[in-house]
Amino acid sequence: MSVKFGIAPIAWSNDDLPELGGETSLETCLKESQLAGFSGTETGGKFPMDPTILGPVLKKYSLDLVSGWFSGSLLENSLEEEKRRVASQLHTFRELGAQVLVYAETTGTVQNQQAIPLSRRPILTHDQIKAYGEKLTSFAEFMSSEGVSLSYHHHMGTVIETEEEVDVLMANTGDDVNLLLDTGHLVFAGGNPIRLLQNHGHRINHVHMKDIRNNILADVKRQDMSFLNAVLAGVFTVPGDGMIDYQSIANELREQNYSGWVVVEAEQDPIKAPPLKYAKLGFNHLKKVFEKAQFKID
Repeated sequence: MSVKFGIAPIAWSNDDLPELGGETSLETCLKESQLAGFSGTETGGKFPMDPTILGPVLKKYSLDLVSGWFSGSLLENSLEEEKRRVASQLHTFRELGAQVLVYAETTGTVQNQQAIPLSRRPILTHDQIKAYGEKLTSFAEFMSSEGVSLSYHHHMGTVIETEEEVDVLMANTGDDVNLLLDTGHLVFAGGNPIRLLQNHGHRINHVHMKDIRNNILADVKRQDMSFLNAVLAGVFTVPGDGMIDYQSIANELREQNYSGWVVVEAEQDPIKAPPLKYAKLGFNHLKKVFEKAQFKID
């Protein structure tokens, strides 16, 4: 089995919190991603989304386009409207060889609302998730027909946050709805990455690796912080710098025959956590645990 290591630009420049690296150039982000050892990157707000422009920029730094975030609105939009919204991004991804698109339902989300605590996120009933799953399946089938697979991102502050909600969504969607495992978000929400892998490993087609600082997570929950204030407090860090056992996760990914991208995505204050330093830390830790799990690293 083989994996490739990619990174998300959010460590350098946070689109939801412009004060975190807002002045950092795209070129700095890409250059330091390459220097840290990564072979690919996800997209961010500073990325030109015209493939004829983005392609040469990535080539300059020997980076592949891995994937990127899409803010889904299927709960409130029609299927046809959602297809129109995603069309340009699908085109760019297809042209540049990105095989998956990171999709999260953001209708009603509080993930980008600094004044709203996570306890006030929108919550769906099982029946509502079932109905949503039928619609999401149709959208994912459309994406597959366009040559890019959907990878559903469970995310703090959204309607699919907890492990139980992921279980219900997977039980009520077709096989074209793949799953993104985000270790940091799952642990933040009280879930178990090993159990999620064992239950849904055959549906996981993309992996985000971020670690959790346990003492800060306890403060976040005690104070009922917003998601953005939790980020500012430093709840996330790179693999190897927090509480999560990445060796066990790499071993289980091996058991599930995972092959594809493993992406470091750990939003922090770049002043407190210099991005290149932490990118190297995350890369080196993942390299160690995945090699020990007998993966080939491309």
